[in-house]
Parts: sequence; structure tokens; C-alpha cells
Amino acid sequence: MAEFDRRYATTARAGADARTAAVDEGLRAFMLGIYNNMALGLAITGIVAYGSFLWAMSSPAVAQTLYVSPLRWVIILAPLAFVFGLSAAVHRMQPGTARLVFFAFAAVMGLSLSSIFIVFTGESIARTFFITAASFGALSLYGYTTKRDLSGWGSFLFMGLIGLILAMIVNLFLGSSAVQFAISVIGVLIFAGLTAYDTQRLKNTYDFVANDQVAAGRASIIGALQLYLDFINLFMFLLQFMGNRN
Repeated sequence: MAEFDRRYATTARAGADARTAAVDEGLRAFMLGIYNNMALGLAITGIVAYGSFLWAMSSPAVAQTLYVSPLRWVIILAPLAFVFGLSAAVHRMQPGTARLVFFAFAAVMGLSLSSIFIVFTGESIARTFFITAASFGALSLYGYTTKRDLSGWGSFLFMGLIGLILAMIVNLFLGSSAVQFAISVIGVLIFAGLTAYDTQRLKNTYDFVANDQVAAGRASIIGALQLYLDFINLFMFLLQFMGNRN
């Protein structure tokens, strides 16, 4: 009887270990898919942004259209429309369609961000990008590996984000450099926190979609969008007080 119990216990442990290994492998594949989609989105944004800048510099008519004419407001606001549209419709899309919409959004975001090459030097943009990438990687790794529950950060970060948006709107009228500097610092802190928070939340999401390939594909695109936005906003706020202006 004792020998039977030992064999049963050994078999049970082996089965549990195998299930744990399968879950870990699935989770790694899920998170890797999110990071891959995010990285492709960032690459598209960078290529379109720099390409649009070069195009504008070679053609006064294009520069007038992108940066001076009323059409610039459409270009500026189009990424926001994409975010709301994708977030609302992704649950009705096939993963492949959602991925294409996300990449289209990344291209439109690149067009919207192309003006940073006029405002800031190329060297400072590159330096800030690599600082952002290193910071994002460390923060996302913390969110993925920490045993601490970060769910309590959500409401605090959301309220901070609302306050930040209101402060940015007010400063459009004030034009205060001191207020802008404070906004940049607070923005970096908020999106640093959101990077860790969103990573842990996406990791926990896997438990709900692990057995549904379509749902997992959709969650991967939404996760890529969320981390992409964290990265872009972290980059832009860092650029505000680290970038050298032309």
C-alpha cells in the first residue's frame, strides 16, 4: 500500500509539473506575441514618421499640407479615432483583421508624429528612444516578474492620467514652460507606472483566454496596443524635457 501511495504521489506530481510547464509555455508565447506585435507597430510608426518628414522637406506643398493646413488637425486626431474604434470593435474582429487595423493605426500615428523631426534634433530623438526602450523593458520586466499585486495602481494611475490631460488642455492657453516641464515629469511617472501595471494585467489575462485561440489572438492585439501607447507616451514625455530643439 505504501509503495502504491508513493507511486501515485510521484505520478500526480509529474502530471502537475507537466500542466504547469504547459501553462508557462503558453503564457510565454502569449506575451511574446504581444511584444512582437508592439515592436512591429513601433517599427511602422518610426518608418512612416521619418519617411513623411523627408517627403515634407522635399516638397513645400506636402509640408504645407501636413504641418500648416487645417488637414493637420485630422492627422493629429486620427490616431485617437483609431484607438477608440479598435477598442470598441476588436471583440467582433478576427485576430488577423485586428492586427491589420493595429498596423494601420501605427502608420497613422507615424504620420502624426513626423513633426518631431522638425522640432527636435535627430540625435536627441534617437537618444531619447533608446532611453525609453531601456526604461520600458525594465518596467515591463518588473510587471511580469513581480509577486506584488499591482492591481491597486489602476485607479490611482487613471485619476492621474485624467488630471494630466486636463493640465495639458489648460496649458494650451497658458503656454507656461514651468507647467509644461511639470506635465512632462508627471507624464513620465504615470506611464512608467502604467507600463508595469499593464504588463501584469496582460499576464493575468492569459488565464481567461488560454483555451480559446481566437480570444487569445484578440487579447494579444489589444495588449500590443496598450503597451504601444505606454511606450509612445513615455517617449514623448521624455522627449519634452530631454530633447534638444532645432
